[in-house]
Amino acid sequence: MPYRGEAFTQGQYYHLYNRGAGKGQIFANEGNYLYLLHLVKGYAPKYGVAVIAYCLMPNHYHFLLRQESEILLSKFMQVLFNAYVQALNLQQGRTGTLFEGRFKNKCVDNWEYLMALCRYIHLNPVKAKLVAGPEDWAYSNYREWIGVRDGALVDRVFVQEHFSSAEEYARFVKDVEDEKRSYEKISRYLFD
Repeated sequence: MPYRGEAFTQGQYYHLYNRGAGKGQIFANEGNYLYLLHLVKGYAPKYGVAVIAYCLMPNHYHFLLRQESEILLSKFMQVLFNAYVQALNLQQGRTGTLFEGRFKNKCVDNWEYLMALCRYIHLNPVKAKLVAGPEDWAYSNYREWIGVRDGALVDRVFVQEHFSSAEEYARFVKDVEDEKRSYEKISRYLFD
C-alpha cells in the first residue's frame, strides 16, 4: 500500500476504525475475532503500539492506540490487516476487498475526548443491541479494564492513571447522563 501521509506522532493517542465493504461482515466466526486479536498481540510490541481500548464488531472495529515508537501507526495497521485479510481470504476462498477503503483515524487531542472515547468503544456492542452490558462482549478489552479477564491487550498503567478502581470505570461507562453530556461535546470526533 502506498504511503498515506498521515502525521502520526510518537506518544500521541489515535482512534482508528473501519467497517466492512457495503457494511458487510468482517468477522464470520469466533476464530476470526481470535485470530485478529492474536495478530494484534504479536504485532503491537514489534511496531511500538500501546493498546488502550478496542472493540471488534461483526462489521467494523475500533481501536484506541498510542504510538510508542517512531514507526507510524499506519505501518502497524497495514501489516495487521494485510495478514488478517489474507488469512480470511484463504479460509473462505474469497477474493476482493473486505473493507470500505482504508482505515480512518482521528487524533485524540484532549483528555475529555480520550475518556469519552474509551466509553464509546466499550459500549459499542451494547448500543448495537448485541449484548446487555459491555462485560458480556468477548471481543473488546472492557473485561480487562474492570479486572475480570487477564488479557494482554490493555495498557494497565493507563487504566490505573485514569481510574482508581475497576468499579470506578464500570460506573463511568454506565453513567448514562454523563455519557450524553460527553457525547454532545465530542460528537464531531466520533465514527463517521
